[in-house]
Parts: sequence; structure tokens; C-alpha cells
Amino acid sequence: MTAAPAAAAQRSRPRLGFLGVGWIGRHRMQAILEEGHAEAAAIADASPEMVAEALKLAPGAQAVDSLDAMLEAGVDGVVIATPSALHTEQSIRALQHGVAVFCQKPLGRTAAEARAVVDAARKADRLLAVDLSYRFTEGMRRIREVVQSGELGRIYAVDLVFHNAYGPDKQWFYDPALSGGGCVMDLGVHLVDLALWTLDFPGVAKVQGSLFAGGEPLGGRPDKVEDYALATVTLHGGTAVQLACSWRLQAGQDAVISAAFYGTGGGVALRNVNGSFYDFTAERFRGTARETLATPPDAWGGRAAADWAARLASGARFDPAAERLVEVSAVLDRIYGR
Repeated sequence: MTAAPAAAAQRSRPRLGFLGVGWIGRHRMQAILEEGHAEAAAIADASPEMVAEALKLAPGAQAVDSLDAMLEAGVDGVVIATPSALHTEQSIRALQHGVAVFCQKPLGRTAAEARAVVDAARKADRLLAVDLSYRFTEGMRRIREVVQSGELGRIYAVDLVFHNAYGPDKQWFYDPALSGGGCVMDLGVHLVDLALWTLDFPGVAKVQGSLFAGGEPLGGRPDKVEDYALATVTLHGGTAVQLACSWRLQAGQDAVISAAFYGTGGGVALRNVNGSFYDFTAERFRGTARETLATPPDAWGGRAAADWAARLASGARFDPAAERLVEVSAVLDRIYGR
């Protein structure tokens, strides 16, 4: 008597298409499938080897050769992990087909592109989310709780850093037309999002940015992207947000990642451990004393994707919080001076 309801529940899970199944795409795919809220129905990638690897995770999925074929297969949602230049067009096409979207960052190379996707999601009334994965670390969740509780008083300063000792291994990252920008678009997007999200998007009054390529000021060159950037973002209310990000910085370790929030009544900070890209501690500061809020291990990498799949499975439609994606993109535009 219990088998039939169980089978019905299994059939009711959203059927997902995975467009782009390189390392990140497969990692997000695995996280979604392990949570069990959705099933993989279709897989597409330009690399047959990547498709073969993805099919090991979902042997029952259908390999297709395009987004159009994926949409024709009747999927309920698409997970997009393709080059940045494709995100906007692919997201809009899926949404116009009535399909929910989970997209790698950036959603668009400019705020105008991000706006077009959000508008398409609103019109289609379909769930849209972007893989702003650091929101889902235990450390940042604890930090946001403390900040929003008011216990730190007025937050007047935020310091954010993301230095990656390596650079992207795909050539399109270095073409401004394809990527939309360099380390700011790749890493700075996370920093801007963490600041605004933690402070509940108070609005941006002023933005100043300095961009460098190969140790020289970028100077608006159309043929290069920045590999080092500094920016100051002044929020409504006066809070000063400072951020720095880079590729291939000689910092003595694989990565330097931190997000610190200082208030009139204390501070909190997230920091990576021993140069790790994955392990973080979060601490609260009171004068010279500190309290640990979170420590490794923390399997956070696929939580954003799994959260989107769970919401999709629960019947969620357009989430007005997607408007915040445009606000983050607008700050990046201003850092780039456009």
C-alpha cells in the first residue's frame, strides 16, 4: 500500500536540465541530486568527456546537444554553468519557455543584462537564482544573524578581500567582450553581494574603483581585463565598504578571502583557513576578545543550487529577491566606470 504513494512522490520531483557540466556544473549537479529534491533529466555540454562524467552521476539522464533540445525534453528547471557571455541569452530563453533557472554568476555582464533576465523571470513567474554560494557558508549565515540582530550597533565599515593566487584556465575569461570583466566580475561579485546581503541592501550612494592589469592601471583598454582591483562603496547611511580582489597575486598562499564588518558595538569576520578556498572560520569581536561562531568542516559549495532545487520542488515561482541581483550588477558597473 505504501509503494504507490512513494512512486507518485518520486515522479513529482522537478526534472532538471544541466547546461554545462564542467567541474562547477557537475559539482552543483551532485549537490542537487544528493538532496533528492529533483532529478536530472537532460545534460548538455560541448565536451563529450564532460557529458560522460556527468552521466556517471545521473545514468538515467538524456544527453542532448543544445538548450533547445533540453527545453523540448520537457524539463522544469535548467542549471546553467556555461561561459558568462551566454548566461543572459540562455536564461531568458529558458524562462520564456516556462522553465525555472539556476545560473552561475554573473547573471549578466552588465546590470542591463541582469535586468533583462530578472524581467523575464517576473513575466514568466518562474524561480530564478544565481550561484552566490558564499551566502551559504555557515560562517556568513552566522555573521548575517549577528549583524541584523543589531548587537554590533551601527555598522560603519566593511572590509572585503578575495585574492586568488591562480587565474582562470579558460581563455574566454580574458576577453572583455565574453567575460564582461576580470577579477571583479569573477570574484568581486561575491564580495559586493556579501556586503549588501549582510546589511539587507541599504542602497548605494557612491562607488570608486581602481583597476590594474599586469601591475599597470587598466586605463579603459578594451582588449584587457583587470587582474587586480580596489573599490570603495559608500552606502546610504554612510557605511564605507572597501574591497580588493585579484588573480595571480603573490600572496604566499593559494587564496586570501575575508569579509569583516565593524560596528559601534563590536565586529565580526569570516576568514579562510591556511589559504584554503573552502575552509572558513567566523568570529565575533568585542574589544580585544574574540568568540568563534563557525569552524570547518562545512560542505557549503553546493548549497545554493540545492536550495533552489528544494524551493522549485515546493512549487516556488518568481522570487522578488531576484531584484537584488540587478543591484549587485549595478555596483559592478560603477566599479568599471560604465
